[in-house]
Amino acid sequence: MQLGNRERENLPAEPRLFGYPATSRSALVGPITAARWMLVFVLLAGVYFFNGFVVPVLAAVVIGFASWPIYRRLLTAVGGNRTLAATIAIICVVAFIVVPISVAAVYAVDEVRDWLVWAVETNANGAGVPVWLTTIPVAGVWLGEQWVKYVGHPGALGELVQLVSGSNIGNIYRGVLVIGASAFHAFLTLLFMLITLFFVYRDGHSFSKQLDHLGERIFPMRWERLSRVVPLTISSTVTGMGIIAIGEGIVLGVAYWLAGVPSPVTLGIITGLMALIPGGAPLCFTLVSVYLVASGSPVHGIALFAWGTTELFIVDKTLRPRLVGGPIKLPFLPTFFGLVGGVKTMGFLGLFVGPVLMALLVAIWREWMREVTSEAATTVSPIIKG
Repeated sequence: MQLGNRERENLPAEPRLFGYPATSRSALVGPITAARWMLVFVLLAGVYFFNGFVVPVLAAVVIGFASWPIYRRLLTAVGGNRTLAATIAIICVVAFIVVPISVAAVYAVDEVRDWLVWAVETNANGAGVPVWLTTIPVAGVWLGEQWVKYVGHPGALGELVQLVSGSNIGNIYRGVLVIGASAFHAFLTLLFMLITLFFVYRDGHSFSKQLDHLGERIFPMRWERLSRVVPLTISSTVTGMGIIAIGEGIVLGVAYWLAGVPSPVTLGIITGLMALIPGGAPLCFTLVSVYLVASGSPVHGIALFAWGTTELFIVDKTLRPRLVGGPIKLPFLPTFFGLVGGVKTMGFLGLFVGPVLMALLVAIWREWMREVTSEAATTVSPIIKG
């Protein structure tokens, strides 16, 4: 007996062995959710595989932001040819930044190696109290006692280094001796930074527009204020604090050399780094001046202190107010945390990346406070009117 089509439709459906068909089941994970997780996975994979390029890319972005006003003038001078302007800018960066820093680093490594040779010998055999240390007024006797306690006997310096840094002095010495072996890695990092910087100069304008479109989608009505924090902060820290620190390091380093101080290049670099912290540069040249006076060169010590004080006064009264500050003014504590945390995490580049991140946090905090204050004012005003 054959059934018609209508009669076949009315027959009870046979139960499926493996459940409902795919067309009648609901998806366990929605397509939008799956796309979002896939995007997160791709981003994490990108961070994992390209984490070695983070430092050169950030360095290129920092230098690009700091030098962007000068690059815009250069772009105008060459008639808007972005490739030519980017090439000239890279040549200037190599000539005025990379080459001087490389030369200073070579001299500093040699001087630091001499320091570590002395430290290893002193740790093995001990060292007597230097005569100049005991002749320092007021604190000479106490400093001599501390020298005998922490440096004088064999093994004392190694214990002190282990206590302060957590590393064995021999490991530090061997690390400095083989620092030349990592020159190839440093060269590759520098090369990647210069390549990235070239494209930052050439395509930075179009890329910033894309970031603005994306930022407006993520932070509507707030992106314009938040996005301006980064370039203004980099301009304030790099072109302000950075230029002043480099200038003070060079000027005082030359003064150390003229005064006959041992290791003037290393001391100049230390002074420049300390100049990023308020009161750091005066502390450096004051200690060096005290060393000169105590070691039998009072004229050189007094002249160095007078020169450092005069130079610091001129910088603080003329250059610093024009270069540092502006629309972005960070309190001292966030700036200090940004500097120290940046150096600890990223090395030299952290001197500039750390304050930028702290500026972003401060900007977000101020944005929240502005929103809370405006909502509170809106809520209170109807009550007052009523």
